[in-house]
Amino acid sequence: MSGLSRETRLQIMLSDEELAAIDNWRFQQRMPSRAAAIRQLLNVGLRIKQLEGALKPMRSQDYGLLNSDDNSEG
Repeated sequence: MSGLSRETRLQIMLSDEELAAIDNWRFQQRMPSRAAAIRQLLNVGLRIKQLEGALKPMRSQDYGLLNSDDNSEG
């Protein structure tokens, strides 16, 4: 046991395409679960955004997993 305590549940809604993209990445990386894959993807995304700096303001509905222009211009 790693001693991690995960007491907060986070629920999100995903399209079928977004879920398929996560599952495909999970299987390619041999991740043990969707939760582990999503935690890893969040970790990677947060590290990248720290290096890039602040994001331009956007509306919640403008964010998506499969959008090619997902705030990538910083």
